[in-house]
This record gives sequence, C-alpha cells and structure tokens, in this order.
Amino acid sequence: MALFLVALLAFLSLGSGCHHRLCHCSNGVFLCQDSKVTEMPSDLPRDAVELRFVLTKLRVIPEGAFSGFGDLEKIEISQNDVLEVIEANVFSNLPKLHEIRIEKANNLLYIDPDAFQNLPNLRYLLISNTGIKHLPAVHKIQSLQKVLLDIQDNINIHTVERNSFMGLSFESMIVWLSKNGIQEIHNCAFNGTQLDELNLSDNSNLEELPNDVFQGASGPVILDISRTRIRSLPSYGLENLKKLRAKSTYHLKKLPSLEKFVTLVEASLTYPSHCCAFANWRRQTSDLHPICNKSILRQEVDDMTQARGQRISLAEDDEPSYAKGFDMMYSEFDYDLCSEVVDVTCSPEPDAFNPCEDIMGYDILRVLIWFISILAITGNILVLVILITSQYKLTVPRFLMCNLAFADLCIGIYLLLIASVDVHTKSQYHNYAIDWQTGAGCDAAGFFTVFASELSVYTLTAITLERWHTITHAMQLECKVHVRHAASIMLVGWVFAFAVALFPIFGISSYMKVSICLPMDIDSPLSQLYVMSLLVLNVLAFVVICGCYTHIYLTVRNPNITSSSSDTKIAKRMAMLIFTDFLCMAPISFFAISASLKVPLITVSKSKILLVLFYPINSCANPFLYAIFTRNFRRDFFILLSKFGCYEVQAQTYRSETSFTAHNFHPRNGHCPPAPRVTNGSNYTLIPLRHLAKN
Repeated sequence: MALFLVALLAFLSLGSGCHHRLCHCSNGVFLCQDSKVTEMPSDLPRDAVELRFVLTKLRVIPEGAFSGFGDLEKIEISQNDVLEVIEANVFSNLPKLHEIRIEKANNLLYIDPDAFQNLPNLRYLLISNTGIKHLPAVHKIQSLQKVLLDIQDNINIHTVERNSFMGLSFESMIVWLSKNGIQEIHNCAFNGTQLDELNLSDNSNLEELPNDVFQGASGPVILDISRTRIRSLPSYGLENLKKLRAKSTYHLKKLPSLEKFVTLVEASLTYPSHCCAFANWRRQTSDLHPICNKSILRQEVDDMTQARGQRISLAEDDEPSYAKGFDMMYSEFDYDLCSEVVDVTCSPEPDAFNPCEDIMGYDILRVLIWFISILAITGNILVLVILITSQYKLTVPRFLMCNLAFADLCIGIYLLLIASVDVHTKSQYHNYAIDWQTGAGCDAAGFFTVFASELSVYTLTAITLERWHTITHAMQLECKVHVRHAASIMLVGWVFAFAVALFPIFGISSYMKVSICLPMDIDSPLSQLYVMSLLVLNVLAFVVICGCYTHIYLTVRNPNITSSSSDTKIAKRMAMLIFTDFLCMAPISFFAISASLKVPLITVSKSKILLVLFYPINSCANPFLYAIFTRNFRRDFFILLSKFGCYEVQAQTYRSETSFTAHNFHPRNGHCPPAPRVTNGSNYTLIPLRHLAKN
C-alpha cells in the first residue's frame, strides 16, 4: 500500500510537469515567488513554456541561465530589489521565446551586451523601472517578427546613441522610450529600422531631436514627444509620419514647413495656434499615392484584412501582453489614404481668444494701425518737446498736459509694436504666436497699454477736477492749486498705473491670452476681479468728469454772473473734448465689461476693430485738441523755432501780445486790476478762463 501511494505521488508529480521545494509549476508555467530564492535554481524544467521570477532575491542572472529551453515562450523577472547583473547569453538561442519582461528591479545596473542573442520569434521586450544607465544592446536579437520594444521608467538612461536599434528586427518595430531620463539622442539613432511608432513622452530633460535622427530609418509613422522639452522637430525623416503627438510640449513653439508632413493625418499638439497651420491646408493624396483608384489597391486591402484576421484568431487563444500595442498600431493605420483631399485632424482647436488669423485680421486695420500709431507718437512727442522747452512758467494745466501727452505717447508705442509684429508675422502667425504671446515682447506691449490707458484716464480726471476747482473757487486764493499739489496728485496716479500694469505679469490675469496682449484672462476669480475693477474705475472716472463739466457748464451759463464770451467758449470746448474722449471709450468699456462677466458680445476678431478705431483715437486727438490747436501752444512753438532762425516775425508778434496782456493784468503805477464781482453771496473772478485753460 505504501509503495502504491509513493508511486501515485510520483505519477502526479510527473503529470504536473515539475517539482521544486521553493517554486511552483503548473501547465508549463514555472513560478518562483519567494524571497528565499537567492540563486537561480539549477533544476529548472527544460520543457517549461513560461518562467516567472517574482519577489525573489536573485542578485545575478548567471550566464546561460536559460540555455537549452527549446519550448520557452515567456520570461518574467520582476519586483526584485537586489538584482544587480544580467550576464551574457542569458536570453540567447531561444527559438520560441516571444516575450521578455524585466521590471521593478531598481538595483539592476548592468545588462551584458551579449545578454540578448538570436531570438527569432521575439515580439515583446520590456525593461522597466530599473537602474541601468545605458540602453540594452539589441543588435544581436535578429527577430523575424514585428517587435514592441518597451523601455520606460529607467531614470538613469540619459543617451540614445547611434544605431541603438539596428538588428532588433527584420520587420517593423514599435519603440516606447517614455518616462526615462533621456537628455540626448544622437544622429542616426534609429538607423536600419522600420519604425512604426516612436514614443519619447515624459522625458522631461529631452530638449532636441537632431535633424538626422531618423537618417537611415523608415518612419516613424507615429511620433509621441508629449511632456518633453523638445524645441523643434527634425527637418528630415517626417515623410512617413501619419500621427504626431506633442501634448504639453511647451517648448515646441514652431513647426517645420507643412511640406514636410506629406502623409500626416492627425496631430495632437500643445498650442491651438499650431492647428491653424493645418486649418486651410489641403493635400491632394492622389499625388502622393499613385496606386489609388487602381486594381492593386483592392488586392492590398484584401491581404491586410486577411492578415489582420489571422492575428485576431491567434489572439483569441492566447493574447500576449504586447497585443495591445500592435492593436493600437493597426488602428492608427486605418486611414482613408485614397480620398481626393485629406484634412489634418488637429487638436486643440483654436478658441475664441486665438482665432486662426494674423494679429491684424483685416488689411484695412493693418494700414490704419500704422497711420494712427505714427500720428499718436509724432503729435505727443511734439507736445512734450514744446511744453518742456517753453520759456514761460510751468503752470498746473501745462504740467498735467505733459503727463497726458506722455500717457498717450505710450499708447502710440504700443500700437507701433503691435503693427511691427503683425508685419513680421504676416501669414505665418501660427509659427510665431507662442514666442510672441509668451515672451517678453507681449508683456512689454501689454504693460505699455495698461499703464498708459490708466494714466491717461487718471490725468484726464485730474485735468477736469483742476478746471472745476479753479472756476468754482476762483476767489479763494488760499485754495488755489499749485504745481506741487498737482505733482503729488500725479505721483499717486503714476504709482497706481504702474502697479495695475504689473499685475498680469505676476499672474493676476495675463497678457498672453490674446495676440494683441490685453489682459483678457478671466479664468480665475482674482483675474476676473482685476479686470472688472479696472473697467469699473474707468466708468467712475467718466461719471466724475461728466459731473464736473456739467457743473462748470451751469456755472458759466448762470445769468446772474458776468462772464466773458471767451470763458464760455473755453468751458464748452473743454467739456466737448472730455465727452468726446469718453464717448470713444464707451464701446470698449461696454464690450469689455460684458466679456469680463463671461457674456462676450463680440469676437476677438471684431474687438480688434475697437482696438484700432476707438481705443487710440484719444491718443491721436488729445495733443491736437488740448495743445496744438491752442494759441499758447502756437506761441511756444514759434518762439522755439525762432531760436533756430525760423519764423522770427511770428514769434515776435506773440511776444508782443504776451507783453501787452501782462501790462493790462498786473498792478502798475498804483493801479489795480478790476475787482471781482460778488453776486448772491458767491465770489467769481473775472480773470479770463483762457489764462487758465490754454496753458
């Protein structure tokens, strides 16, 4: 009876295929899953189909460890934190081996260059989460199958050298090199390969793909460089590229010429502006594929269908881990190559803030912005030069006009900068959009325009309040506004304008949202509050100016007060100027407030019309209406030119008039100027307002 039991156990053990004291074997699968396994077992079953070493403590995989395993199809070595070396000929001369997995072995530092040899049926090689510093040598594998090479999460691999994958397969291959520490890829790195797919994603230190990186290779058909620091794509080797992935690749700001993408059908990119390059691009595939519409096409499609059917039937019996990779590859090639016209499917699509157009979307705007910017710069520089060089005493109105001219000059500079970039990037803005909108140039332009517009509104408000105060407190000499008071007020305005212009640079809203570099970013509550606050302050300034000039108008129209006709004309003219200025800004304020409330009423393209036709009109008009068209400015202008020998007669005429005015309005020989008139308890001076308003 005892002999029978022993024989029965021996028979069962033989039927199971193998027996080992630490490992287990079942249906040809030999599994070692024990930390007590510190050396490669010497009695591995020679007829094993699959070997798995999981959670073991093997330090070395010795030379020839798997030699002679003629039926072996899969090998897995994983979750071993003490493995350090894989010696030569470990994976050699295994005719049926089609899958090798080496993963989660952080201390694996060395794989012998001769470790992989003569593996004619290899289809999947995984080396993941190890400590190796160089790509394994695969040139002796010589597979006759399509191979998926999956090398990822090896942070110590820094370089991909020349001919790194030559000899891996005589068929096509997929190479996944994601999440490594790759910093450099040499020219001809993929020489001698038929590259169906190359995945370089998540190599955060990879900055360059050399121009000849695909020299000697066929492909890639699919290229993934997502989440890398690559700055440009190679100029050569993209002829077979059908799908490009470059998501979160923020340093890739410019694409090669579209002629390089002769077979591209799908692109997943980082910036919407890049998709503008493909928006109106149509490629005639009949020029690229002469076999289209010929009988040979049907035969090739039938062959592909039959091959795919065989692959699927095999997968039903035993689907290996690499099958998903090949399924993805086949699905990527399922394109209609023989349609008349192929449109490139591109994402992300351009949004409302960045439509597919040049900075100035209309030709008429491109012309007008040059005219308006030059006019604004010339007029305001002229005003500044004349006012600063005038020989007459600096008065409060003159000081405020200097500030207004400087603010309007900055707006002119902003428009000139936008116009220059528009000309430089005409018809190619999609390739310059990222550099422009994320660079210092757009920040500078945005700073200029916000600083200038807020300083201009602030100065206009100050001018209005000064006019109102001077007229309504004419008899109260102790309340007279002096230049020092005006300087203190304008210092506050400069600090305010400078501060609010800096906010978008430091993350509160942003100048990079649109091509015209205005702070239109309202994605965060703080950014929305910032934009709304600026708009509300401008509206309040408009209300204050309206109130002040209404009061001025009522004052000079009071029938109980004696006022010269010139005083009334000046007050009306000043009121007309201010109202005209703010009526020009009213459309901008209205549409900007609606947009900041996330209820946009016009597109960014249409808003550029407001930018050119309404926004800068004040900067062009102010120097003429406030200074150049006034008599005092003409006086200062001719006197300045007389110093250079020009217009001396006109200058002398103005000097004589000024002396005569001073003679009449200053005490002399015991005579005093006319006393002010008092009516109904209110004191008003009869000194002409042009003395106050025209300087």
